[in-house]
Amino acid sequence: MRIKNIIAVAAAGMMLSGCGLYQKYEQKVQEPANLFGTTQDVAVAHSDSSLAQMSWREFFADPLLQQLIEQVLANNTDLNSARIAVEKSEASLKAARMAYLPAFNFAPQGTLSKFDDNPWSKAYSLPLQMSVDVDVFGSITSKKRASKAVLLQAQLSEEAVRANLISATAQQYFMLQLLDHQLDILTLTDSLWNASLETQKALYENGKSYSTAVQQMESSYLTVKTQIVDTRRSILATENAICRLLAVTSQHIERRHWSASSLPHHPESAIENGQRMFDARYLKIGVPAMMLEYRPDIRMANHAMEEAFYNTQAARAAFFPSLTLTGSAGWTNSGSGLVVDPARLLFNFVGQLTQPIFARGKLIANKKIAQLTEEDLQRKYVQTVIDAGNQVNEALADCQAAREKHAYYHRQVQVLYDAYTGTHELMDNGKASYLEVLTAQESLLNAQLSEASNMYNGAQAVIALYIALGGGTK
Repeated sequence: MRIKNIIAVAAAGMMLSGCGLYQKYEQKVQEPANLFGTTQDVAVAHSDSSLAQMSWREFFADPLLQQLIEQVLANNTDLNSARIAVEKSEASLKAARMAYLPAFNFAPQGTLSKFDDNPWSKAYSLPLQMSVDVDVFGSITSKKRASKAVLLQAQLSEEAVRANLISATAQQYFMLQLLDHQLDILTLTDSLWNASLETQKALYENGKSYSTAVQQMESSYLTVKTQIVDTRRSILATENAICRLLAVTSQHIERRHWSASSLPHHPESAIENGQRMFDARYLKIGVPAMMLEYRPDIRMANHAMEEAFYNTQAARAAFFPSLTLTGSAGWTNSGSGLVVDPARLLFNFVGQLTQPIFARGKLIANKKIAQLTEEDLQRKYVQTVIDAGNQVNEALADCQAAREKHAYYHRQVQVLYDAYTGTHELMDNGKASYLEVLTAQESLLNAQLSEASNMYNGAQAVIALYIALGGGTK
């Protein structure tokens, strides 16, 4: 009687300690505060309208860019690999869910034996075998939940790849537009400088200028020619980069003119097309810390912690007994060592309880590794959140810097254009030297190219902010 009591108490203790193995994962890691630093635009972001909630078709209004993104999402090799990874994880989860069900095997067996001078003895059996693992301490449940967490990570990885592809495609598309715009500037400059060179040659032929002036002017003119060649080469390289995203051979990429493209903006905004990325009201749309919940990498890090949690549960469950039920039913002519004919129906049922006693430290090591992995992923989750906040902060700072510089660049171009035309008129009248004209021409060209580059930087910063907030996943 005393032995029965001891067994009952031990069994009850094991059951109570095993109850904790069925707990569900809850995210308890404390996220750091003040993620976005001191960026001013974040402080006013309390609107229900969030940049991250915009679909990429709404965010990018250019129909040619929309078509290009759709082609990339349909053909890109990396995204297709991510889709395949999701399907693999789905198959693994399906197998983990079916682990609760019994396994059936048909295992026919036959023997032919002979002893001394006796006739040959033929024995056979046609059993249908069944085996089922009883999930007493949650090992199967933990593995199933871990498989589900792996699936969620694969799905979010696909979302992250999709968002990055959208961002890369848009940035390359805007780069093409920038290069086209710069090529237009250089082509116009080429025409203007050629006229200046012809004027300088005419002044030299009339004895009103020196040969060095003609040579200096021609040198600058040839510099523009080389810039045109470099820009055309850059256009080809950018088109090839987009083709790689499309997984197609090199070809021309259709795009709209620079001034025809736009990023999302407030309807009441009076800012012209080329400056929409500098709209301060647009940049202040919904950027609270809670918006980071749309980011795939943060959600992936959370599900990685979930997977580690259930792996730890499974490692703990390995210390408890496992219960396996097996049985078979079928026809056989061999029973209890005797061969009978005809065959008879045989049933067999076995219950097996296995309690690990000494596994050479393997179970302890597995549990320790699982716990350390869980701790490591918790720290990585916090770092992922911090990195996300920094990315938003950097993107907002880039948007603000580009917006502030745009007004200066725009005014600088206007001033230098007036200076160039005035200096050219003075030179035509013999009141200015070729060096003054040359300096004015080069300053104007550099300012025009810088203004165009800053506009591209502004568009790139807005795209980066969109992705940093978790946009592009739908």
